[in-house]
Amino acid sequence: MTRNSKIAIFVTAAVLIVDQVFKIYVKTHFELGEEVKVIGDWFRLHFVENNGMAFGMQLSGDSWGKMALSLFRLCAICAIGWYLVKICRAGRSSCGYVACIALVFAGAVGNIIDSVFYGVIFDSSWGQVATLFPEGGGYGTWLHGKVVDMLFFPLFSGRFPDFLPLCGGNSFLFFSPVFNVADAAICVGIASLILFFRDELSSIAGTEGK
Repeated sequence: MTRNSKIAIFVTAAVLIVDQVFKIYVKTHFELGEEVKVIGDWFRLHFVENNGMAFGMQLSGDSWGKMALSLFRLCAICAIGWYLVKICRAGRSSCGYVACIALVFAGAVGNIIDSVFYGVIFDSSWGQVATLFPEGGGYGTWLHGKVVDMLFFPLFSGRFPDFLPLCGGNSFLFFSPVFNVADAAICVGIASLILFFRDELSSIAGTEGK
């Protein structure tokens, strides 16, 4: 096994384990909307669910839209996984580049696990703490699970100056999205690729195009 393969396996496994431990803990200990302060007012665990979008964004549409999104994400994961295996076998990519791709891959897998399985293995969190593998069955079906988000960092709040157009006088909260470990892994992986591995991305793209 190559060094890059070991890095890819380690990063993927670490992200998936931490992500799912957080999600299962929150799902089995919190009611939907429940919140606890971890560090002061700026780091909280705040339990929300969404239909598959990142950072708590909601997907509009019916169950067919949800299924289509889940199937699309499965295809995307297969493509990223194939690419990760390819660069590990080739052995020409840097360890950092491989780690970034593995972060994106693991984050995508972490959220698709929720979408595919959570509707079947958990009951509803509305007004109650959910049960893992409930006797009466889950709250949904395969590919219709909701993604669990819990990391909330409301760093500061304030009001926009009155002279600003459109938003003047309105209050704001920074940082308002609620997200999970998988979302963070995807963002860190993509941001690191753009900031530190643009040359490697360009060279690989050029090689693939020939």
